[in-house]
Amino acid sequence: MIKKILWGLLILLIIGAIGFFGFAPGIVESDMNKVVATNLPQVTPETAKLHAGLQIADMHGDTLMWSRNLDKRATRGQIDLPRLIEGNVALQVFSSVTKTPKGQNYASNSDKTDNITLLTIAQLQPPRTWTSLLQRSLWHAQKLDAAAAASNGQLRVIRTPADLDRLLADRGAGRKVVGGMLSIEGLQDMEGRLANIDVLYHAGFRMAGLAHFFDNELAGSMHGEKKGGLTPLGFQTVARMEQLGMIVDIAHSSHASVADILRVATRPVVSSHGGVQAVCKENRNLTDDEIRGVAKTGGVIGIGYWDAAICSTAPSEIARTIAYVRDLVGIDHVGLGSDFDGAVTTGFDISQISVITQALVDRGFTPEDIRKVMGGNVLRVIRAGLVPRA
Repeated sequence: MIKKILWGLLILLIIGAIGFFGFAPGIVESDMNKVVATNLPQVTPETAKLHAGLQIADMHGDTLMWSRNLDKRATRGQIDLPRLIEGNVALQVFSSVTKTPKGQNYASNSDKTDNITLLTIAQLQPPRTWTSLLQRSLWHAQKLDAAAAASNGQLRVIRTPADLDRLLADRGAGRKVVGGMLSIEGLQDMEGRLANIDVLYHAGFRMAGLAHFFDNELAGSMHGEKKGGLTPLGFQTVARMEQLGMIVDIAHSSHASVADILRVATRPVVSSHGGVQAVCKENRNLTDDEIRGVAKTGGVIGIGYWDAAICSTAPSEIARTIAYVRDLVGIDHVGLGSDFDGAVTTGFDISQISVITQALVDRGFTPEDIRKVMGGNVLRVIRAGLVPRA
């Protein structure tokens, strides 16, 4: 009888484990990355032709955080290779998310809790990722490399200006290829050691934001408890990133940290994803002075597609926000930063990105300005930023 009970308990544990590890990650993602019914513009044949000739670049997607085969079209989430190709995307920046706080919110978060640890275990990631933030990012780099290797040449990891030039040349010749570049959402994955920025660079990371949803050893977060400026390690890291050829991203950094970064930056910086306070007054969005500061460095503002970025999910509001940045600092300093697969609800996925092109047409943007907004500006800044300082 005891043996039967023990066998029964073991079977229940096995069934429970299969349910947890097999289905829970997908259920969680489906609940967090949603595409909802939204008033989308009808893409005209003329706009479709214009869109087909664009070199589109998106500065922020969190797809590597989830347990999906990037090379296969998924029934959940907002980005995968087939949908990138369908949307005519030239370059997708893939961010590494290594830690998020429980009860995550835009106002104030502690660094004492972490949602990602349970996710790494539930997804059966290598045990080294269960306790090390650095290893989580290195695992994300491995995932992108593996996806590229298995893609029959359709996905290429971009690490150098030459990589980017080859990608764009091949696309110009009609090849359906997409570039993927690695970024980091919060340099808590350096684990307090300056030498680890070199480790991350050598793994392929070419862009990084100093903070995410909580204050860390480098910088205050817009959503942290103290919201302070850069620490000594933060200043050292910005200087080392510029030397290596890593682009500094101010998204999620506190206003004090943004001011510090803009004061010391000697190369173009970006805000990879978000909005502007003049259009959508959310604390994580940029002030006019911050927008001017990014433009002064020669950088670019990536406009997001979710409610907290634009106070809507409609493409017309994305276009309105883009127009605001254009009118404030010029057309050369605004681009796309979707935050797809970043626990956001949007009105469309990457395959439908032509609705933004149509929204820009409807707002009166010229074809040349649309080429800049949809990718030209981002590609220019990224290519320049990938060059190590002599």
